[in-house]
Amino acid sequence: MKAKHLPTLWAVNAFLAGSLFLASCQDGLELPDLFSYPSFAEASDPKVLSTAPNGTLIYGGGFGSSIAADPHDPKVFYLLTDRGPNAAGTAPNSIILGKADFAPQIGKFRVVNKRLVLEQTILLKNVAGQSLTGLPNPAGQGSTGESAFNLNGQPLAPDPEGIDSEGLVLATDGTFWVSDEYGPHLAHFDATGRTLERINPFGTGTGGRKLPLVLALRRPNRGMEGLTITPDGKTLVGLMQSPLYNPSSAAVSGSTVIRVVTFDIATGATKQYAYLMENASLTGCSEIAAITNTTFLALERDGNYGGSPTAPATFKRVYKFDLAGATDISDPTNTAAGKLYNGLTVEQLKDKTGLQNAGVVPVTKTLVFDLLTDISPVYPHDKAEGLALLPDNQLAISNDDDFGVVDNGQNGFAPKTLPATGQVDKNRIYFVKLKTPLK
Repeated sequence: MKAKHLPTLWAVNAFLAGSLFLASCQDGLELPDLFSYPSFAEASDPKVLSTAPNGTLIYGGGFGSSIAADPHDPKVFYLLTDRGPNAAGTAPNSIILGKADFAPQIGKFRVVNKRLVLEQTILLKNVAGQSLTGLPNPAGQGSTGESAFNLNGQPLAPDPEGIDSEGLVLATDGTFWVSDEYGPHLAHFDATGRTLERINPFGTGTGGRKLPLVLALRRPNRGMEGLTITPDGKTLVGLMQSPLYNPSSAAVSGSTVIRVVTFDIATGATKQYAYLMENASLTGCSEIAAITNTTFLALERDGNYGGSPTAPATFKRVYKFDLAGATDISDPTNTAAGKLYNGLTVEQLKDKTGLQNAGVVPVTKTLVFDLLTDISPVYPHDKAEGLALLPDNQLAISNDDDFGVVDNGQNGFAPKTLPATGQVDKNRIYFVKLKTPLK
């Protein structure tokens, strides 16, 4: 589908937002006024879920795992759900899915004053047009080791097409790219949500292309959490949430090394780079957004609530990082452990000193924005997970509200109440103006 002509200034900033929409100049176009965003907009009424079969109340919402700005309309944003609400089961590595047949989906929202109004829901589907599920994958196809059960305690079979969607890219032709926490999988969907291609380390997806085999060692439920695209529209860039369990969990204890993965859309060629988190205790990196073809933003965070009186969040920050000059740590032979340095995996090198001693140059990074100090009066959420660049050096930051429910510690669900507000968590987009230009 041919891209529509866009006003020049908005097109440039759309590129910065990593949305891949290509614009061309057109004589006689008037420069539009920049849209004035509120401090935040909240989705106060979308009901993705409803009352469960056993009467458990599922509050709804569930979007915000990633965000993509619509370059045609500054008031429109696309927000992604994950696999659906889940809680720990009674057996080790078991999970209870609040809605076993939940289809991961993309919501099209419009900013109306301080509200996010849900205008369209796009269910993610397989090549046959059937809705995908959030069920765990089978062994050898992206399994997290989890056994899934429904609310009635009945076991649920693994689904080779199941997806725990976390990263979102909106493309120039109206299609979407999504990354996930299972495989990891990199999936391409048409504008209606139907699968066009599915790429993973195992070669079991649609189309036969593969991601590097080492990515299969991702920590369970800490897969390719963030996804963006370069402004030239040629390369997808994914960010793993945490250090890979490479070769094992114990072997990488205390590691801060996570991987940035680039994927050439035309050729399928990949590269990998080392990114150093600020400390090993963090939940990890939740999102990535492109600034230029080599510079990006990354969102690092802990898992605590802002403003909590008992265990307040201490770390939710946005960093700018640059691939230029960083070492490509790809393994040309594509072995299961990836490229080794003095017999050690990159994750085993653990920190800046370990990388330096092995001759590996990580990406360079600088602090751009601190959600806990720069958002007033308080950033009350635990899961800042979406990040998009907007015109006039602005950021849009979305939160995953977990469908308004949390694990109640008794193999069930309870309302997800924010300690700072006393209200059930809901999807928001925060709009912030950066003090220093990114370019």
